[in-house]
Amino acid sequence: MTITAVILTKNNQHTLNRLIANLSWCDEVIVIDDESTDRTRTLAQTLKAKVFMRPLRHNFAAQRNFGLKQVTTDWALFVDADESVSPRLAKEIRSVLKSNLNGFFIKRIDYFLGKKLQYGETGNIKLLRLARGGKWRRAVHEVWQVKPPIGELKSPLYHYPHPNLSSFLTKINFYTDIEARYRPAPGAAQLLFYPPVKFIHNYILRLGFFDGVPGFIMALMMSLHSLLVRLKLYEKTLVGPARHSSPR
Repeated sequence: MTITAVILTKNNQHTLNRLIANLSWCDEVIVIDDESTDRTRTLAQTLKAKVFMRPLRHNFAAQRNFGLKQVTTDWALFVDADESVSPRLAKEIRSVLKSNLNGFFIKRIDYFLGKKLQYGETGNIKLLRLARGGKWRRAVHEVWQVKPPIGELKSPLYHYPHPNLSSFLTKINFYTDIEARYRPAPGAAQLLFYPPVKFIHNYILRLGFFDGVPGFIMALMMSLHSLLVRLKLYEKTLVGPARHSSPR
């Protein structure tokens, strides 16, 4: 059985070298690049990845489906540019390629401000990232829909999404722009109450306070994310649809 790793990129020259090196066991590595302005494309080609230039156009599912169409192997493994595949996970993936299942969920462990997050919204995430066939849905926070049966791997995927608070805020602005394009306008109650309730849910009910200051900041940022989506949707009801364009 053969496998291709698919990576979506946008100005990821600082993390791409380590990621592709950790995927050397794959039969092929495909990079779908959203018109990077740094050395991402050149670096990927130097590392023997097959690179396709394609603008994101505010739709991550379409970008991933384009990548899926380029896969000619039995299996596809989707990895983000800010993630890392450990040797243990790589070994487990290779061991299940002859399985009769059509896909596998992989637990993802987040690191933020140098700390492993064990609680809150990111504390127990499992993502379908290894599969054959299927189709990605939703423009943002996309999910891979694959025909059952689907299993789950034991080894985790490591995620280093926000090197600093400035990059975190930039990503929040970018992702909320996309969400505001596709969601219906919220009611007044949702606008007022959902963001603080989300903070309480992540920080108190899901025990985010056990992650210390990074857990508090993460819960606060996720609440800000919810607030910005709803404010941008409310803005659209006042001034009409707006075409947001923020750096990623």
